[in-house]
Amino acid sequence: MRDMGGRKQGQNCRLASSSPCAGCKLLRRRCAHDCVFAPYFPASEPLKFATVHKVFGASNVSKLLQEIPVQHRGDAVSSLVYEANARVRDPIYGCVGAISSLQHQVESLQAQLALAQAEMVNLRMRQAAYLAHQLEHETLQNNTYIGLGKGGTVSTDSSGMSSQKLVECDANFKAMYNLDVVVDQTNLDSPMWSC
Repeated sequence: MRDMGGRKQGQNCRLASSSPCAGCKLLRRRCAHDCVFAPYFPASEPLKFATVHKVFGASNVSKLLQEIPVQHRGDAVSSLVYEANARVRDPIYGCVGAISSLQHQVESLQAQLALAQAEMVNLRMRQAAYLAHQLEHETLQNNTYIGLGKGGTVSTDSSGMSSQKLVECDANFKAMYNLDVVVDQTNLDSPMWSC
């Protein structure tokens, strides 16, 4: 008898020494071995449960977790914590306000990027036009320059200069439409954060 009583006392001491989860501690109740809060709201994170309890209520969270399969409860708790924190920051819109703000930022950045790309194309076109004008001007000057060589022959030494300038101008025209910035829009619809 004494041995059985000693074992019971040992088990009671062991249960008393284990700290309750954050949910049971806040609710001031005994944390049972099958407590639905214990796996997701450890005693080391009291603020996590306090925020969820403030927004959703402990009974609602308990009912929700009991209705969800065990393998999905962790994800559900992450969502609840995220939404509760968002509701504390923005009581009216919560997560929707954060998502809307991020969408506006993306749209604004896309507009700025489009303007920058248009400006780059404009500048490259102006540069190409300027180079073409310079080439035309130099070719005209070289062709009109007449030097008298030996024996009174007319020599025009513009072929070397013109061919080199034509190659440079052609390279500039090809490079004009190669934009340095490319928008990858395939990932714009994917979430920008994870819980």
